[in-house]
Amino acid sequence: MKYRIEKDTIGEVKVPESVYWGPQTERSRQNFRIGTSNPMPIEIIYGYAHLKKSAAMANHELGILEKNKKDLIVKVCNEIIKGKLDDHFPLVIWQTGSGTQTNMNINEVISNRAHVILGKKLGAGKNKLSPNDDVNMSQSSNDTFPTSIHIATYLKLKEITIPGVENLLSSLKTKTSEFEKIVKIGRTHLMDATPVTLGQEFSGYSSLIEHGLDSLKFSLNHLSEIALGGTAVGTGINTKKNFDKKIVKEIKKQSKINFKPAKNKFSALATHDAIVNFSGVLNTLAVSLTKIANDIRFLGSGPRAGYGELILPSNEPGSSIMPGKVNPTQSEAITMVCAKVMGNHSGITIAGSSGHFELNVFKPLIAENVLQSIDLLSDSIKNFTKYCVKGIKADKNKIKEYLDNSLMMVTALAPYIGYDNAATIAKKALKNNSKLKEEAIKSGLISEKQYNNIVDPKKLTKPNF
Repeated sequence: MKYRIEKDTIGEVKVPESVYWGPQTERSRQNFRIGTSNPMPIEIIYGYAHLKKSAAMANHELGILEKNKKDLIVKVCNEIIKGKLDDHFPLVIWQTGSGTQTNMNINEVISNRAHVILGKKLGAGKNKLSPNDDVNMSQSSNDTFPTSIHIATYLKLKEITIPGVENLLSSLKTKTSEFEKIVKIGRTHLMDATPVTLGQEFSGYSSLIEHGLDSLKFSLNHLSEIALGGTAVGTGINTKKNFDKKIVKEIKKQSKINFKPAKNKFSALATHDAIVNFSGVLNTLAVSLTKIANDIRFLGSGPRAGYGELILPSNEPGSSIMPGKVNPTQSEAITMVCAKVMGNHSGITIAGSSGHFELNVFKPLIAENVLQSIDLLSDSIKNFTKYCVKGIKADKNKIKEYLDNSLMMVTALAPYIGYDNAATIAKKALKNNSKLKEEAIKSGLISEKQYNNIVDPKKLTKPNF
């Protein structure tokens, strides 16, 4: 491999000849050979490109950056946003906790790419754009990195997560209506309980997802606050007055999202509560999805030796050795994802608590975990909805069989004959392997007509006394 020699404040560095990054990026690439399969999320790079472009425009408007330099920065940033320079961002998340090396990676790529655009050779002559003085003007890694996290997170949440959750909610509500009149046995402690409708069961799932959706939308407000303008410690040193307002105005124009300057720049640099809170919302959603997916998995178990109340879509062969087997693969996939999201939230929680004095130094980890959680959860929700929920059917025969054999409808008799008498009837039915009705009538405490009127499964799915 051929190299060119570049210099930074420490000294000379050999940099691969054809790449746009510079000496600080190369030092990081060599010094942090940790988890090379964990690259900095490309969404962070694109978020950075948006803010570098906006910073250039704001600085030009404030009269401190020449038009030709502004135009060059904007041109290169547009190339980055379009994905044309993806190969020039080689750093992993395991680097300095402020994300300084990634910020400098962006700055160096913009500087060197502009150099080539002007017809110059990489490494030859002085660059028109200084990575620090021009591209990083009025900025610090400490305020730009959290800004890029917020931009990337907000965009992904709005574009993929919320629509996916809305689609799942719609599908669950459809099933709620479809199963509205199907009476089945309820279960508590994994044991038989009083009747519910299958629609009521699915209405519970719908409610969980509806609350999760509301929480996702609510989190957008805090995520819309960005740290730009705080620079090194939150004071805004090395910026002109109103820079934060002007740069946020430009970001709003580009993203068409109502971003706003953080109310308090000191907290925006030293903590990441907006992301911790949002990750908590994802965590809660993961908890809800785990419950839903497990219920569906168990209710679809069998087909002859399980619960078998639901018929799940057959998407692929379930076994390499057992012919004809079909497994609840979508439930398994989404619950694995949910476990990962819960783990990521634990990492974000620890990272979020690691703000010391004026700076949190776990920013790359926070970025990696939250963006991974969004991607995994959004994709799995999409698949779970499409390949599982929409195709679920009720096995009405199996449901009726369980309902007819249940002893827990004895609960309806308790207000009429007393709890102890009802318990005695249920125990006798269990011991004799007989029907509840048979034992109730034999007890002499209630007539057949009374039993039929009281122990009506449909009546037992709502207040009845």
